[in-house]
Amino acid sequence: MSLKQLNIKTNVVKRIYKEHIAYGKEAETQQKRIDKLVAEGADDADIRKQKEVLEETYQMIPDVKKRLGVAYKELQEMTKDEAYASSSELAEAVSTLQEIDPDQL
Repeated sequence: MSLKQLNIKTNVVKRIYKEHIAYGKEAETQQKRIDKLVAEGADDADIRKQKEVLEETYQMIPDVKKRLGVAYKELQEMTKDEAYASSSELAEAVSTLQEIDPDQL
């Protein structure tokens, strides 16, 4: 495998990890929005629609976790290849893997 492939896989892991973080933040923000609507006594239809949006966000989280887990393992395997030894791409890949808590996968 080439250094370019290692670089691509590293960027894939970074992108999916950012997506994972974004969905978590979106769910939190959406829940706050719903709580605010309930506290203000908003229309039931508005609250119900916001709950649907929150549910859609929750449905995306397992998919993102699964894709992140697969990409993480693939990158982890690629870092074991001796062909990448002492390359800057390998250092970045290892750094990316260290940023992600494997227990979250």
